[in-house]
Amino acid sequence: MTGKQIRAARGVLNWSVRALAEASGVGSATITRYEMVDGVPQSRKGNLDRLRTVFEAHGIRFVTDRRDCYGLLFEIPEVRTRRKEAET
Repeated sequence: MTGKQIRAARGVLNWSVRALAEASGVGSATITRYEMVDGVPQSRKGNLDRLRTVFEAHGIRFVTDRRDCYGLLFEIPEVRTRRKEAET
């Protein structure tokens, strides 16, 4: 998970750094520092794992391809709701 992916995932959720910090238990300064890194940030204490867990719980998946291109996959809540209603 790269700094840009963290910033993008936060944007998808429309969360501030503070909101992500509260949801994940990772400090605001740490999140800000991670987002400024070009590439995968160095992490201690499992902070990247905690961020990934929070994002994945909200439907965001992190992807990479064989050429080291990184991105996000996410569901739009309204579409998810309509699909569930159609399945019932």
